[in-house]
Amino acid sequence: MGEAVAEGGGLAVTARDFGLEGPRGWAFRDVAVDAPPGSLIAIEGPSGTGRTCLLLALTGRMKATRGTAAVGDLALPRRMAAVRGVSALAHVPGVTDLDPALTVAEHLHERALLQRRFTASVRALLRPRRERRAEAALRIDTALAAAGLDLAALPKGPRTAVRDLERLEALRLSVALALIGRPRLLGVDDTDLKLSDSERAEVWSLLGSLAAGGTTVLAVCSEAPEGAVAVSTGAPGGAPADTADENADENTDGRTPAADTDATTEDRRGASPEDAPAGDRSDATTENAPGGDRGDATGTNPDATPAPADPDADTHPARADADDPKKEAADALAETGRS
Repeated sequence: MGEAVAEGGGLAVTARDFGLEGPRGWAFRDVAVDAPPGSLIAIEGPSGTGRTCLLLALTGRMKATRGTAAVGDLALPRRMAAVRGVSALAHVPGVTDLDPALTVAEHLHERALLQRRFTASVRALLRPRRERRAEAALRIDTALAAAGLDLAALPKGPRTAVRDLERLEALRLSVALALIGRPRLLGVDDTDLKLSDSERAEVWSLLGSLAAGGTTVLAVCSEAPEGAVAVSTGAPGGAPADTADENADENTDGRTPAADTDATTEDRRGASPEDAPAGDRSDATTENAPGGDRGDATGTNPDATPAPADPDADTHPARADADDPKKEAADALAETGRS
């Protein structure tokens, strides 16, 4: 592995009372960072604690709603665009996903073209094609060396499709693509996801070498390695661990509100109609009605569902007329006339 490729060296990262609140609550909050330039910063914690959100916020991709932070002399969130210009992301699901149908060479060539198209000066764009190609090749080779990705060791060399790469090789490729832009701050997500212990050691060795070369590295992980600046995002849901514990202590029996609701329902089943709340008295009265007369019990509750009609009941108009005495006399007279 070669040295990092940052232009101008890494940037310091600081944060005080940093937080981000969304429609569903806090993604993270009460985050404090104080890392000098060229540091390896490990954002540690279990999944669901806002690690990726913090990574995106510190690299200018997501706007924080609380506290202050700075990358170098660029304050966040006011200078988010400027922070994006000096930072790059790698291995972030949904943001830097690799196309499994493209080859490694195609990914590298595409990134070099985009880098030159959107970041190069007008004078650089007007240089002869041969010089532009030489510059792109130099950037690619330097980035591959810094990421520790040997194209000759791949199954089909540069023509190896991304779908045929191992997980560690795909991570190295993503890092190499980010390094083509020569960022001063590099953010890497899921550095230890589904990797063996030896592979994790290789990843931390890679990121450590990048930091030693001058690039400040932000890495999301489940547990920070030794020597890294550890930053914790707190308990799941963005709440700090102590706040989560206080919320748990508010329930005297230690159960969640959902558990309390179920338990209360079970207790009500065995309660008498007088003890049941108004909304539950219909069931209690029906089940406990004397002699099994549920019709009377149901009738006492205005909210109860009426009992279904008896199919044998005399509801037909002809049957109702048969009970009329005048109708019966008329029918008898008619029968006598026929006879």
